[in-house]
Amino acid sequence: MNNFKKIGLTALAASLVSTSVFAGELTVSGSAGINFENYQAANSDTAASNGTKAFSMGNQITFSGSGELDNGMNVSLSFVIDEFDNANSSSVANAGSLFDAHSVTISSDAMGSLKFSGEGGSSAQNTIDGTAAGDIWDLWDGRDGANSAAKNSKSSNNMFLYTLPSMVDGLAVSASYVPAAGNGASDTSYVLTYTGIEGLSVSYGTGTNDSPAGTATDSETDTVKLSYAYGPVTVAYSDSTHDSATDTADQDVTSMKLSYTVSDAISISYGEEDIASGATDDIDAAYSKISASYTAGGLTVSGNMSEMENGTYTTAVAGDEEYYGLSLSFAF
Repeated sequence: MNNFKKIGLTALAASLVSTSVFAGELTVSGSAGINFENYQAANSDTAASNGTKAFSMGNQITFSGSGELDNGMNVSLSFVIDEFDNANSSSVANAGSLFDAHSVTISSDAMGSLKFSGEGGSSAQNTIDGTAAGDIWDLWDGRDGANSAAKNSKSSNNMFLYTLPSMVDGLAVSASYVPAAGNGASDTSYVLTYTGIEGLSVSYGTGTNDSPAGTATDSETDTVKLSYAYGPVTVAYSDSTHDSATDTADQDVTSMKLSYTVSDAISISYGEEDIASGATDDIDAAYSKISASYTAGGLTVSGNMSEMENGTYTTAVAGDEEYYGLSLSFAF
């Protein structure tokens, strides 16, 4: 009798598992990292210029669920847990929301995909807004007075991103929509990416950022991005132009990067970025970075040496700084 009970329970368990898999799947992925950073005033050995040395930790878990409906459409959910990534109204020091970006995507071969981001949405143009060199300017994270942060079209929570179905081999088209806030206009954006030639990727994107405060701060951003890989060498270039109704708020970000893959585990690269503001007397901010990484399984060891010049759009010493970073990251 006990044997029959075991057989029955085993069959029931198998049936329940099979039904769950048929209805949908839930996967969990994550990453963790240990980082060391050192900021130091450029071309100076004085004690006062030693800047900042710090250790930090990165951690993130992503829950992804997906399933197929009876009509053949696929539905997927993504939910990220990243503590302290978002601030909240708590009065506790360093308090932040435990939950980060989350979205629902509905897709099919015939309709393409429609993604609704409840939090952490990105406009179509923003999906290619990262510079060819990988946003070197972001390493300084406001240490330059946030003067040279790259500007983009508007992204928002509770927004849509639509990717059209494949119509031409190698051509992908996506568009996004952010509803109007207050007295402002709705914001739209689109991107075209062509990968029809082996090793080549070319993208063009444009989008708006209209303000409810009035047309004086309305803007439009256009981005061109391309890369070509030939054997172990990859060359990349990008140019992003931000055109504002206020001329002094204009910005142009150009970037290039040269990468060499030594082996499946080792790669090195060198990149540069220049950021020009719309102010007449401003001097272009310049950034450069040389980096190397080693990957084995889920472990990646990477290091870089970077430099900022004229980060405040002036020749002031405060705008020149060097950065050294080393990180260990784990993917699971």
